[in-house]
Amino acid sequence: MRIFVTGATGFIGSALVPQLLAAGHQVLGLSRSDSGAQQLLAAGAEVHRGDIYDLESIRTGAANADAVIHLAFNHDFSKFVENCETDRRVIETIGDVLAGSNRMFLVTSGVAMGTAKPGQITTEDDPPVSSTVVPRAASEESAQALNDRGVRVVIVRLPQVHDTRKQGLVSYTIQIARQKGIVAYVGEGRNRWAAAPVHDVARLYHLALEKGEGNVRYNAVAEEGVPARDIAETIARGLNMPAVSLTPAEADAHFGWLSRFVQWDISASSAKTRQALNWTPTGPSLLTDLANMDYTQA
Repeated sequence: MRIFVTGATGFIGSALVPQLLAAGHQVLGLSRSDSGAQQLLAAGAEVHRGDIYDLESIRTGAANADAVIHLAFNHDFSKFVENCETDRRVIETIGDVLAGSNRMFLVTSGVAMGTAKPGQITTEDDPPVSSTVVPRAASEESAQALNDRGVRVVIVRLPQVHDTRKQGLVSYTIQIARQKGIVAYVGEGRNRWAAAPVHDVARLYHLALEKGEGNVRYNAVAEEGVPARDIAETIARGLNMPAVSLTPAEADAHFGWLSRFVQWDISASSAKTRQALNWTPTGPSLLTDLANMDYTQA
C-alpha cells in the first residue's frame, strides 16, 4: 500500500516509517522542513511538503494514498485547546478525502480519553470523554463521525510512549525538575500512568494498518500503570535530586499547566488490543528507560 503519514519524522513516525518500508509498503511522509525531507529520503520514503496548518497539503497527501496514518500534533501546551481544534480540522479534512472509499484511516488519541468508571482501569471499550471536558477528545469525536461515511477508522490510544530520550508527559516533569531543583509527585504518588516503548507502539500501528478493522479502538499499552512515585524516584536518582511529595495546592504552583495531568490516574488495559492484533510488547519498561537515560544531556 501507499501510505500517507503525518508526523512521519516525529518520535513515533521515525520508528514506524522504517517498519512500513521494510514490510514492502510505500510511504508518503509529510514534512515541513528540509531536514525532515532529507530524513525521509534517507529512509527510502517519498516526501510530501506541508504541515498540519496547510489543509490543502493534507488534502493532496491523503488523496494520493491507499491509507492514512495521522501522528502529527502540536505539543505546545500553551496553545492546547487551539492545537486540539487544529487536529480536529486535519482529521475532518482527511475524512472528506477518504469518504466513500473504504480506505483505512489511523487516528492518534490518548488512553486518558477513555471514560472509565472511578476505580476501574480504562479499556478499549470505554467511549471518549467530551471535548468540552478534555479538549484532546476532539480527535476521537471527529474520527468517529467518519465511521458512517465509508472510512475504516482506527483510533490508537497512546500512553506515555518512551525510550531513553523521550517519555511523553514524563519528559515535561523532568524539564520542570531541572528548573525547580526537586522531582515532585502529588500526595502518596499512587496514581499511575500507562506506558509503552516507542518501537512497540510503532509496531502496533503497523499491525493495525494490516490487520485492523474499521470502527475500532486500540490501546497501545505495554504497562497498565506505573506509580507516579516510582517515576519520580527514578528520575530523582538520575538527576541526583530529592523526590518530594507535594499537596495538590502546591502542585499547581510547581507544575503549572502539567498539574492537572500529574494528578490523574491514567492507567489502561490493552488486553483486547493484544488479542485482536497478536501484539506482544517486548521493549524495556518505562522505569528501565528512565534509569538508562543520560541526564547530563538537556
